[in-house]
Amino acid sequence: MSLLPKPKLTFVLSGGGALGILQVGALQALLEAGFRPDMWVGTSIGAVNAAFLAIHGFTPQGMEKLNAAWDDAARADMLPSSYLWLTARVLFNRAGIKPYHHRMREFYEAHGIHPDLRFGDLDNTELRLVATDLTNFRPMVYGGDPHHSVLEGVLASSAIPPWVRPLEIDGKMLSDGGAVSNVPIEPALNHGATEIVSLQLEAFRHWSNETGFGPFFNRLVQTVLTREIDLEYELAKAKNVPVHRIDLVTDESYPIWDFANALPLKEVGYRIAKREIGNWQAASGEKSWFAPLLKFFRRE
Repeated sequence: MSLLPKPKLTFVLSGGGALGILQVGALQALLEAGFRPDMWVGTSIGAVNAAFLAIHGFTPQGMEKLNAAWDDAARADMLPSSYLWLTARVLFNRAGIKPYHHRMREFYEAHGIHPDLRFGDLDNTELRLVATDLTNFRPMVYGGDPHHSVLEGVLASSAIPPWVRPLEIDGKMLSDGGAVSNVPIEPALNHGATEIVSLQLEAFRHWSNETGFGPFFNRLVQTVLTREIDLEYELAKAKNVPVHRIDLVTDESYPIWDFANALPLKEVGYRIAKREIGNWQAASGEKSWFAPLLKFFRRE
């Protein structure tokens, strides 16, 4: 006789740079509603948020520390706005690029992601972080091996070009996970997720239709990302794993590198999540299959 898999509520956090502050607001709403994940899966800035709460706890105290870290990131100018200059320097392999990965490492260490911390050290929660393995042309998922370094996983997942060059680790070139799984539903499914809450950032939705290379490139990136994301949601549907989406969309375009001015977006994320949670609660009263799941995962 086969046994049903143990329920595993998974929070999936997408990439999106400074828009990750929207996830902070949404997570506050989920915490207040009583949801507690068994597993975190994150890409890029979603990996940073996920790792932070896996370490510090999905509690009011953990959220306070996450908010303080975002305040510090806003002051630190984590991703300088001169990205076009940086891109040109990378493309032409010119010297003189500042080592932003060292700044990021120092920032992460200062906020509790220590070099000696292993995934197996995390208590009462699982964590998976997605990077892009440019050597083998595939995703690299940190966390399945309890001996993996959490800091290495965060650095690899958030090595966003052009600010951070690919990291050379164990013979692999690793870069930002958004290239292969920006909303990492497939990695969540591969690691046993039975119910998913997806916090999806819409970083490129408002790009203009103007002509020129810049608008063309942005829309090309958006097309690739959208196709990739749609396939991940379809995979969950094929496996009969419910996914409850919280699409974190701003009214206007917002630069993914502008941490300094992103903080007010936290309230936007909070309001969006509160609305979606209300919709779930309404649905639980209408669909008998959903009500037991909602009750199980809302742990007061």
